[in-house]
Order: sequence, then C-alpha cells, then structure tokens
Amino acid sequence: MKILIIEDEIELSGSIAEYLSGEDYRCEFASNFAQAMDKIGMFEYDCIVLDIMLPDGNGLKILEELKSQEKQDGVIIVSAKNSLEDRISGLQMGADDYLTKPFHLSELMARIYSIIRRKQFNNSNIIRQNELQIDLPAKTVSIKDQPVILTRKEFDLLIYFIGNKNKVISKGTLAEHLSGDIADMLDSHDFVYAHVKNLKKKLYDAGCRHYLRTVYGTGYKWVQDFDNSEQSS
Repeated sequence: MKILIIEDEIELSGSIAEYLSGEDYRCEFASNFAQAMDKIGMFEYDCIVLDIMLPDGNGLKILEELKSQEKQDGVIIVSAKNSLEDRISGLQMGADDYLTKPFHLSELMARIYSIIRRKQFNNSNIIRQNELQIDLPAKTVSIKDQPVILTRKEFDLLIYFIGNKNKVISKGTLAEHLSGDIADMLDSHDFVYAHVKNLKKKLYDAGCRHYLRTVYGTGYKWVQDFDNSEQSS
C-alpha cells in the first residue's frame, strides 16, 4: 500500500514513514504545498496524510484539488490546530478522517488501515473470491485452505489488483505503484513482468483459477467473475 505524507516537519514525517514501513506500507513525501500539488497531479495513493498548515499554502486547497480531479485517494488531515471549523471544513470537503497533533503513530496507522479497508474491500478484514482467501491484517493468502507464500511485493501486487478488479492496469501504473516516483527514471518495466509472472505461477500452481489476465499491449486485469471454461493468458 502506498502512502503520501504531506508534512513540513521532517522529523515527524520520518517517524511516520518509519512506523508505517514496518507494517509494509510504502511512503512518499511532500514537504510543502508545491511538492504536494505535483505529487497528487502525477500519482495515485491508497491514502494521503495531509498537514493543512504548510509553509507555502493551505492543505485544504490540496484536498480541494483532489476532489476537483475526482481522485479516490483516502485522506487523513493532521493539524496542530484543534479547530472545529477546520475539522468541519475538511470533512465536508471530502476528507476521510482528522487527527490533531500530537497523535500516536499506532492510531494513525489504524485509521489509515480503516480507510483503505473501507474504500477498497467493503470494510472487511478478509477478502474471499471463491477458492482464494486473503487475511489483510495477517497478510496471508490461502487457496483451498492451503497457505500460499508470497513475497512482500507479490502480496502488494495481489491486493492492488483485487482493489482495482475488472480494470485494466498498465505496466507503467504498476511500476509507479511498486517503485513510486522513481519509476520514470527506470530503463524498463521488466521487473513488473517478473513480479506478475511469479505471482501468477504461485497462485495457479496452488490451484487458483485464472483471475489475473494479461491484456496484450496494455497491461493486466484482475477478473472478478468469469466462465469456468475461460483460460488466462
């Protein structure tokens, strides 16, 4: 899962990233308004931690821009101001949650997890698709009640595909999801193919049906339901 931390307090943003990284979240940073606007314009995130008091602008304007672009990124506003007016304004503009500084990192993580679970997985800790079962808190996968061991990136890809089921996802989008804002500097996206190939093999060898499809010349798609006679490419 990919998180954008928009925070001008470098020590705090570092602490947040260190804590979230321990739970397999991948974090990117914007320390001012201009950087944040560039990031949200170019990339998508599972959740954005948004400080509304930035040195060169108001974080609520960033939230406003996200909503004007109809982006679905989750947003948690964090602020040193325990202002009822700011809280109401942020929530009315479409923020998913609001935390007042100082806060416990464990609470922030719990709220991030809750937002992602609600937005992508119908507020459930367990994802089930026929023979496939995924336990989100435990980060485990089983097929026909037998465990399937995935690497961190393979698990991340699986969750990303299921969270975007029935959508064609380009290799470029997957590269950006896995590598963040350095994706544009990579010579090729061959590593995406390698990770997807390994994920497919592990799922299919364990008896999973072919939900993950290659869309030639475009990318990949996770199919929610299909005729049993269909075969994956």
